[in-house]
Amino acid sequence: MELMSINIGKEKTLVRPGKTEQTGIFKQSVAGPVRITSQGIPGDFIGDLKNHGGPDQAIYVYGWADYEWWADYLDQEMQPGMFGENLTIDGLRSAQFNIGDRLQLGQVLLEVTAPRIPCGTLAGRMNLPAFAKQFRLVERPGLYCRVLREGTLQAGAPVSVEKYVGETVSLLEAMRDYYEPDLSPDFVERFLAAPIAIRLRKRKEEQLAQL
Repeated sequence: MELMSINIGKEKTLVRPGKTEQTGIFKQSVAGPVRITSQGIPGDFIGDLKNHGGPDQAIYVYGWADYEWWADYLDQEMQPGMFGENLTIDGLRSAQFNIGDRLQLGQVLLEVTAPRIPCGTLAGRMNLPAFAKQFRLVERPGLYCRVLREGTLQAGAPVSVEKYVGETVSLLEAMRDYYEPDLSPDFVERFLAAPIAIRLRKRKEEQLAQL
């Protein structure tokens, strides 16, 4: 696999039915080396700090293989950054990943922490009111990652994957569980044994406390 594009979003106003918001989802590919830090990419705007950003969701990755599928499904041309991802990787299919899998990109090391849960902002960005539902159903969520090792990246960097060997859950299990939670103690504890994002961990800890 290869890093195809690094994408940064400036603050922009998005008007959608019933809401006007400031967002960084309109990302553009940038040339030259870019610094990747534990908090993400400097200068990349995050409008919804409740659900996005922070050290456990510092970088969002999407695969060009998934984009190619979307291009056929939507019958439209796709460009890197359209889904608001920071890194677009050629050959990556997000459904093949588990929480805890690691991506080595040059000197940068990322760890997968959560799937992307689609929202109205993504639907507004695509100008397709039903897109959040479509995104959920086709199960190509992309990868939220924490940065284990900071560094400088440039498009064209090789990408390798190290699979997580501990107890974990797949990205698709995590995505499905968001909509239809499995509240059996064993399943919740399997989530908590994995290196999941802090937002997801908080939700599963609350569920376990209620059991």
